[in-house]
Amino acid sequence: MKIKSIRSDHGGEFQNESFEKFCENHGISHNFSAPRTPQQNGVVERKSRSLEELSRTMLNDNSLPKYFWANAVSTACHVLNRVLIMPILKLTPYEIYKGRKPNISYFKAFGCKCFILNNGKSNLGKFDPKADEGIFLGYSSTSKAYRVYNKRTLTIEESIHVAFDENIDNHAANSSGSRNSAELNYTGADLTQPEPAAADSSPGAVETSTPTADLPAD
Repeated sequence: MKIKSIRSDHGGEFQNESFEKFCENHGISHNFSAPRTPQQNGVVERKSRSLEELSRTMLNDNSLPKYFWANAVSTACHVLNRVLIMPILKLTPYEIYKGRKPNISYFKAFGCKCFILNNGKSNLGKFDPKADEGIFLGYSSTSKAYRVYNKRTLTIEESIHVAFDENIDNHAANSSGSRNSAELNYTGADLTQPEPAAADSSPGAVETSTPTADLPAD
């Protein structure tokens, strides 16, 4: 599939020298909407609103802090590209781009409780727990792994070895709590503090209820 033309507003992320060179090198015609006229780019504006509404719902339904907004938007986009049926073609965006049906067996409930295996990330004593409790935040964009917030280390990690607790009763109990409740962070740390450190690039690990083969090949 080759892109012939795109339309954007005059935002600096689109109207700059490097992006113009990229379009020229790939034979892409770059059109602009009139200033302060978002209705000329209605498709993108509606898609942006859909992602915003979904992300707001995902965060508030799970009583998660606002600094997880980027993970919520990324997860919403990941899911929509694989489940949203285009009205004319009767295909999902993933099918149009990849030419095959997407695998969604690895999907998990955003914000659910999960457990991440500690396989060498830190030294364990004989009676220390082998897994850390965490919060599921989505899917890695660069590898076949899940993105999770580790409540013990207060960092976002990527790991395939994760066990999930998607029990509806537990989910409802967590949603009814406040954002800085002990249910969200049993270590006692305040989740309302500034955004946690970036994801640890080293692979995590846990006994997982989802085998590696269930994750997407791309």
